[in-house]
Amino acid sequence: MASSKWLDAHYDPVANLYTFTSCVALADLHGDGENKLVVGDLGTGLCNMKLKVYRGTGLLSENTLLDLPTGLVSFLMEQHEPRTPAVAVASGPFIYVYKNLRPYFKFTLPPLEVNPLEQDLWSQAKEDMIDPMSLKEMLESIRFLMLDLQEMVTFVNLHKEQPIRRQTVITCINTLKKNMADEDAVSCLVIGTESKDVYVLDPEAFTILSKMTLPSVPTLMDVTGQFDVEFRITVACRDGNIYILRRDSPKPKYCIELSSHPVGLVRIGKNVVVGCAQETLHGYTQKGKKLWTTYLPAPVTTMGLMDLPCRGFQAVLVALSNCEVIIKTPVRDHTLIICFGRYGREDGTLIMTTKGGGLIVKILKRTAVFDERDTAPGPPLAQSIRLNVPKKTKLYVDQTMRERENAVAMHRAFQMDLSRLRLAAARAYVKALESSLTPMSASLSEPLKMNAVVQGLGPSFKLTLNIQNTAASRPVMNLAICFLYDEKLYSMRTAFFKIPLLVPGLNYPIDTFVECLSDKGISDIIKVFVLREGKSAPLLTAHINMPVSEGLALN
Repeated sequence: MASSKWLDAHYDPVANLYTFTSCVALADLHGDGENKLVVGDLGTGLCNMKLKVYRGTGLLSENTLLDLPTGLVSFLMEQHEPRTPAVAVASGPFIYVYKNLRPYFKFTLPPLEVNPLEQDLWSQAKEDMIDPMSLKEMLESIRFLMLDLQEMVTFVNLHKEQPIRRQTVITCINTLKKNMADEDAVSCLVIGTESKDVYVLDPEAFTILSKMTLPSVPTLMDVTGQFDVEFRITVACRDGNIYILRRDSPKPKYCIELSSHPVGLVRIGKNVVVGCAQETLHGYTQKGKKLWTTYLPAPVTTMGLMDLPCRGFQAVLVALSNCEVIIKTPVRDHTLIICFGRYGREDGTLIMTTKGGGLIVKILKRTAVFDERDTAPGPPLAQSIRLNVPKKTKLYVDQTMRERENAVAMHRAFQMDLSRLRLAAARAYVKALESSLTPMSASLSEPLKMNAVVQGLGPSFKLTLNIQNTAASRPVMNLAICFLYDEKLYSMRTAFFKIPLLVPGLNYPIDTFVECLSDKGISDIIKVFVLREGKSAPLLTAHINMPVSEGLALN
């Protein structure tokens, strides 16, 4: 899409927003018809984690977060008026629910099953039935306690009175409509955890409605459908695969194996678009069949969905590490988050943040027109046009019948001709090596390489020979170069050269001048021989095709 389709609404390079696409949402938090930008700001990573709400170009409110957010969604919890959505922030093992921008509820993931041996050991330590050294040895066998002796005694005395628990954390979060597909329908929370589990939570009581297990830890998630009817959860995991979960199935129904790890995941209709770490974009059906592949000029940093229901248009927004997001951004910085939707009272708003903390807001022009090729990723339309194949002639049918009847004989004749061609090529190659007719020496003691360059229009030509010793460290000495030519057609100032030494790796140019004696516009071959004293056979041979002397032809 060209940059002329967008209006630059706002750009703040020092907005100090450090977040990811999973921690950004657009929602009408006050029921006034204006969508606000809700951001889970990571701060410095250790402090200043905040939940920020933007209205227009200004900061409306902010709440302090206790831990780093891993995901943020807005959802409707109930049907009561006024219909204002709540905000759920996933952080560690907790989900903090905000209603009217105030803390409303805190959900904690259920603890995992504790190792029975560890449970028994800590129970004995609580009753002082086992000393710290024995406890350390037993826990080291199951790799649970790896401390020094002094630190270990302090650790045991501090924690032996507390109940032992094993807690997981949330890695991704999304929403799923409860029983209606309307835009303002009640939604359930869907969360993926480090323990490879996917939970569906009730929107009012926050109880677990469904639990599904994956082969690997989920990192990206896309949800479609209704919980009470039928739904699909598409999950990208750390093992580089994409799994598709369905209703009444505790394990994945389909698996998509990728060539590299997924970076972004977007659903368009019934298809899934995946951005991979190897600078590629893949399209799959909801059953895992690959539809198309697009190669990108730079690695993908994040992806988002561009949905315009008023125009019936959907597209994938892909942010690249070379500062491109479908259009060139006006800053030379990497794009970390990308979000498209209704912001304020504008339906087509694109919101981005950069690696340096900048905030960019662009508005899609109402006159923007998208090409048909943008709406239909995959093969070109010309591929579906049927070719005008000519009718079969009698000659074509006769040839086909002859090939069917004599297929074996024709194949044998082809193989015989191919074998003869290979034999002739091998004989010519051996003859060239034996007579040193190649421009590169086959001898291991004198590894040489030579090429010739002819300059000039005539009748005078400049002939330059470039000779190089290709050995690693051994010099070549006592060489001679001579030329063989038709003396009635050409004359040479110097037809014999002596080369006392060739140092390995250096290129030695040898120049001579050739005079054409004929005025009939003909040319011939000049042979060059590289000789070694005491040997009758040349080390190298080159045939130089001399050009026609244009100077004599004009005279």
